[in-house]
Amino acid sequence: MAGDDTLTVAVRVKPGASRARVGGRFDGPHGPALVIAVNAPAVDGRATEAARRALAQALGVRPAVVSLRAGAASRDKLFLVARAEPAVVALLSRLRDGPAG
Repeated sequence: MAGDDTLTVAVRVKPGASRARVGGRFDGPHGPALVIAVNAPAVDGRATEAARRALAQALGVRPAVVSLRAGAASRDKLFLVARAEPAVVALLSRLRDGPAG
């Protein structure tokens, strides 16, 4: 976490996927990362924007509260989710690591 209620989310983006999907784990340079496959190509930031919107939708938050912190030109990115509720943290964990138990 970055601030009291700001969640830092490590993401591995797979651009140009045949279908968009959020879920799975990739152990990348920022630690355990959530895998986000997007239809958009890795051109002019389109895949990054598609990943930002997909992350917001998957976490049930408005896209405006999700921002890119690092990795604009990389598949490995860090996004910030402002005002993240505890339920969002739990949902992120389930999406990345699967159901507990």
